[in-house]
Amino acid sequence: MSSHYYEIFADALPDSDRLEIEKKKLEDAGVKYILSCWIDMFGQPKTKPVPISDFVPLCMGKGPQFAVHSVSFVPELGPADSDQIPLPDIDTIQICPWDKTIAWVFADLWWEDKPYNLCPRQSLKRIMRDAADQGYMMMAGIEPEFITMQWDDNGMPVKAFDDDPMPGEGIRPRRQAFGYDVEYSLDSMGFLGEMIDILEDLGWNLHDVVAEGAYSQFELDFHYTNVLEMADRFVFLRILLKEIAKKHGMFITFMPKPTTGDWRSGAHMNVSMQKVDDPGVNIYEGEDGNWSDEVKHALGGILKNGAAITAVACSTVNSYNGLVPKVGGFEGGTYTWAPTHMVYGTNNRSAMLRLPQSRFAIENRAADMCMNPYLGLGMMLAAQVEGLVNKLDPGPSLDEDLYVMDDKEKEKRTLTPLPRNLMEATEQLGRSELAKTVMGEAMMRSFLAYKIDEWERYHQETTDWEVREYLRLY
Repeated sequence: MSSHYYEIFADALPDSDRLEIEKKKLEDAGVKYILSCWIDMFGQPKTKPVPISDFVPLCMGKGPQFAVHSVSFVPELGPADSDQIPLPDIDTIQICPWDKTIAWVFADLWWEDKPYNLCPRQSLKRIMRDAADQGYMMMAGIEPEFITMQWDDNGMPVKAFDDDPMPGEGIRPRRQAFGYDVEYSLDSMGFLGEMIDILEDLGWNLHDVVAEGAYSQFELDFHYTNVLEMADRFVFLRILLKEIAKKHGMFITFMPKPTTGDWRSGAHMNVSMQKVDDPGVNIYEGEDGNWSDEVKHALGGILKNGAAITAVACSTVNSYNGLVPKVGGFEGGTYTWAPTHMVYGTNNRSAMLRLPQSRFAIENRAADMCMNPYLGLGMMLAAQVEGLVNKLDPGPSLDEDLYVMDDKEKEKRTLTPLPRNLMEATEQLGRSELAKTVMGEAMMRSFLAYKIDEWERYHQETTDWEVREYLRLY
């Protein structure tokens, strides 16, 4: 995979001989169509399918062009400006497992011979270059969680793996917890088995699949890799899961909290750092199986920028419904196991940052499936470099249950809570110099404008809860 950040379009063009070799491989495999996918500001892939006959022109930047500024809430350019050109990263070519007549390739956006300043993939590559200039590179893993659903006879969304009557339609006895359940894992193996086989064929080194806390919720655990490849995998996985689910009469939601009683679907980011001049050595692993001193400085950098990172990694109104200690009527218990404060702890799941007992990686638990992984991981990379270079101090480890700690004790220890809603997070993001560095000023303006608009539209809505709470009370 080409992680090099080029500043001139001509320098980024691939070798023409290699293109002919790649085209021949695809044709021999039966590929007929190419999806060259660039990433929008919210982490969604966009494309215009082209026939395999146009593969070489496509990879030389002579394929479809896009007026990105017309569709993605990025008003920096107008109708009289040049379009953007997606340039495929041919190291990312992948035949689509759900339709082997289609090949997928990730692309970087260019505008007037320069990296397009609202291309998140280009932003991550730039931050990777800046980190390398300081002597560092990052490895990353993400723990994706999602809920499988289907439409009932009335066109309403219901859990796909839930065989009890719906409320009001019969006896609905108290159920066993869905998490880790063998019976429901077996019932899900038609869908899960196909997904496991595909990820194994892709070489992602899948370790396990987990029946999670909410009914019909699952988590995947696959191996870490370099940060750019992990961001690409995250985007590809979200599409892959949706396509597999359709074959089984289901659909996938990555919405963090589709109902009040659900466990939150997170996407914990696990990150570690290496030295550019000593690749393959995790600097967070110290001697005798202990954590190194460097990890503390990295934690300090992340915590210093914790609210801004959360604004990117938990990017929707709905995200903040899940960052709470407990929920009434919760399936499987009372406590959410979600982070609530910007602190770190050794294996403490109530903290934003966890130092796990099973790996030498910092786990950021304040992230969910709606995040743009290029921006979320880019923020984590830049924050760690800031902490390492400036030797920031994260303070003492907090290894106590934040759910039961009283407010006076939290105030005494000056513990900072995570943002309570999207608007709080957005305000913090707007003040972040780190975010301005990662996104660039143009992308940051557009991102903030969209999130403020999202909050205002939500805040003007009369919800079902308000009707139930106030209609007859007042």
